[in-house]
Amino acid sequence: MDAMTEQEILLEKKRVITVQGRDKAGRPIVRIVGKNFPARELGGGGGGHVEAALMGYVRRRVLPAIGDAEFVVVYMHSSVKRGENFPGVGAVRAAYESMPATVRERLHAVYFLHPGLQSRLFFSTLGRFLFSSGLYGKLRYVSRLEYLWAHVRNGELDVPEVVRWHDDELERRPLMDYGIEASERCGVFDAASMDSTASLHSLRCAS
Repeated sequence: MDAMTEQEILLEKKRVITVQGRDKAGRPIVRIVGKNFPARELGGGGGGHVEAALMGYVRRRVLPAIGDAEFVVVYMHSSVKRGENFPGVGAVRAAYESMPATVRERLHAVYFLHPGLQSRLFFSTLGRFLFSSGLYGKLRYVSRLEYLWAHVRNGELDVPEVVRWHDDELERRPLMDYGIEASERCGVFDAASMDSTASLHSLRCAS
């Protein structure tokens, strides 16, 4: 296999995508920490460098780690901001569609932790058109860590401090789930992370 590119090495250094732990059915978990994604360093959300880095990293690091097993994805959206650490919808779609069909079929579920109101609205209105029905139908929103443990073995999955902090913040400020109250740390919660204009621009770049 050819050597990793600088962009792929950056993804590995930031620990954006790792294979660790198992769900309660014994399936390996692909953990994705959105806050760690270096969108600016890779040239901005949705650019060609972002898509190439994601696809290359998945091919070189993720697929060999999961092998032939059925697997799940845990995506941690906590404190993600468009332009800073969101790759763009087009890049996500390209990375998913670059996987062999047999691998996509073995994806059991995608647990979307801390989605926020804007993310829910985006996927409920445009998600089914931008993603295949297979992926869209596997999406599971998880508003709190305690609900994730109903599906994933607690203690096997490394949860970054920023994710735990965000979870605690949501417990203290439950209206943040509905976009009514802002986070003390971020000022604005989730509003920019799924901006439709930027996402559709990213999609055009992918086509």
